[in-house]
Amino acid sequence: MPQFLRSLPGPWSAHRHERRQSLEAKNSESQKKYSRVMQANCSQLHSSPQTAGGEDASVSQCVQTRLTGEASCLYSGDVHIQINTIPKECAENPSSRNVRSGVHSCTHGCVHSRLRSHSHNEARQPDDNDTESGDHGSSSFSEFRYLFKWLQKSLPYILILGVKLVMQHITGISLGIGLLTTFIYANKSIINQVFLRERCSKIQCAWLLVFLAGSSVLLYYTFHSQSLYYSLIFLNPTLDYSSFWEVLWIVGITDFILKFLFMGLKCLILLVPSFVMPFKSKGYWYMLLEELCQYYRTFVPIPVWFRYLISYGEFGNVTRWSLGILLALLYLILKLLDFFGHLKTFTRVLRIFFTRPSYGVAASKRQCSDVDDICSICQAEFQKPILLICQHIFCEECITLWFNREKTCPLCRTMISDHINKWKDGATSSHLQIY
Repeated sequence: MPQFLRSLPGPWSAHRHERRQSLEAKNSESQKKYSRVMQANCSQLHSSPQTAGGEDASVSQCVQTRLTGEASCLYSGDVHIQINTIPKECAENPSSRNVRSGVHSCTHGCVHSRLRSHSHNEARQPDDNDTESGDHGSSSFSEFRYLFKWLQKSLPYILILGVKLVMQHITGISLGIGLLTTFIYANKSIINQVFLRERCSKIQCAWLLVFLAGSSVLLYYTFHSQSLYYSLIFLNPTLDYSSFWEVLWIVGITDFILKFLFMGLKCLILLVPSFVMPFKSKGYWYMLLEELCQYYRTFVPIPVWFRYLISYGEFGNVTRWSLGILLALLYLILKLLDFFGHLKTFTRVLRIFFTRPSYGVAASKRQCSDVDDICSICQAEFQKPILLICQHIFCEECITLWFNREKTCPLCRTMISDHINKWKDGATSSHLQIY
């Protein structure tokens, strides 16, 4: 109360005295009520005979009651006024007082720690959202590790089944490896001989021709009972079309034989002397033969797969038969679309073969002398020099070989050709046409 109100006489002093007496009366009543409740609880506990363990249990019950009251005060937001009134029974038992004081301090510590953990969890809540992607990545990595362990444990069983599968198809696997190595060897040898131009070995070319022809004849003679050569002319080999592996066997063998056949024709062109067929003309023939080979290989598997799809419905009911017809029609539609795609490429190759586009004009002696009569590609004197539109001069054979893979000038990178004749170097496509 302000100082000037205290100094006022009369009714102000009387009012202040009455208010102080009412507050003291209320405080004394609350203290008496609390002491009566505590004495009643302690007398009840004291009246029942208990052991030391029972006393501890009573103390624990008192502590739990007090904790409940304090917790309710904390969460309700009320002001808790602690009154240091200890019952007589509890005061006489110092061990129980010590336990209560220890539990009381522990209670405050637990409450404070709970509040700190609650605030800490609130502070960490955004970080938990940020680490969800990391947890997802770790779970994916754990799944990958589990899959790797499963494969590691299953590896012996997979090897056993693999050996059994290889033993069942040992003939087909061995023949496939042999055909693949033969193709790689012959293709690489032909490319090397084409690159050598006039310096190519006629003996090597003749050996390649004999080797490819002998491999084809030996293969068909070994399996003459199956009549595999019928598929070259769209006839039916003497094999059961109900097995997928039999169909795959026919298609694979026929595709390799067709490659060997056209590679043999390229060897024949290599054997032709240069004065009869120049190197530039040979490149166009290589390109035409390769396009013919790919075009023919596209049609050869059609009858084989068509018969296999139709035979799917021969041993079942009407539903299976209808499904076989539907699959065969879908296969023919897809092959028809593939046919038009190859037809566009084949017509472009035929146009190039007959028109024989030139990359430039013949260079004069003065133009050749300006560049010291040295070709920038072969580093030798010009042989039939050709002047490009970019005014660079090269040998005709050198620049022809260059434009088999490139479209631009070797020196200034000016665009000279609008297409790449990638089969003019005598290469054969390694793609396996199985459908």
